[in-house]
Amino acid sequence: MLAEDTTQLEIQGMHCNSCVNKVTLALKPLAKSVTVTLNPPLAKLHHATATLSQINQALGLAGSYQASNPSAHQTAENSTTISAHQSWLSTYQPLLLIFAYILITTLAINLQPAVFNFERWMMDFMAGFFLVFSFFKLLNIRAFAESYANYDLLAMRFKLYGFIYPIIELGLGLAYLFALAPQITNVVTIIFMGFSSLGVIRAVLNKQKIRCACLGAIFNLPMSTITIIEDLLMVAMAAWMLI
Repeated sequence: MLAEDTTQLEIQGMHCNSCVNKVTLALKPLAKSVTVTLNPPLAKLHHATATLSQINQALGLAGSYQASNPSAHQTAENSTTISAHQSWLSTYQPLLLIFAYILITTLAINLQPAVFNFERWMMDFMAGFFLVFSFFKLLNIRAFAESYANYDLLAMRFKLYGFIYPIIELGLGLAYLFALAPQITNVVTIIFMGFSSLGVIRAVLNKQKIRCACLGAIFNLPMSTITIIEDLLMVAMAAWMLI
């Protein structure tokens, strides 16, 4: 249960640890102490000295953030419990739906000919994967780059790579769609996705509680083994077509 002198607020607009830091700095002058979490996106103000309107004014100066009171039936303890025990299917529903749509669409296209061409289907599937995933990242490329820099080995050192990454994905998607230089495209995919998976594997093994940037800043998906499978699946399919 919350102490009587503690105010809990839901924070909209947070995408990564950088956002958590910005919100924390914005709220610090408005309370004796502040605790901000990304998942769930909450702020706890101990001995708050400001109204909700003043809090939102401070958050507006820090970025596109907004505070609101939690639902009347949901305490901090319940919110954390629901988040922690949320079912796997519910958590990854957006990712699973995207994979299902790409799978069904590409199978429908490639089942039309009398003879099913497995390699052509893989190219279409990978085209759909890269095009769709780059689309979500490009919707808010800055937020993606900030989130990606939390775990990717190259983006940590060179922030610009986070902005280039979706462009590379888009290029690979178009290359697979139009079957442009298949051998070169497969080699680039193996290197590109293989290296990307290293940062994901490192984050999962270290049990980092961070957001997965695979769908950009649109969905709040936690980092897990599903992200590793997603990256290595593309590596495996590209390697299969090289053999």
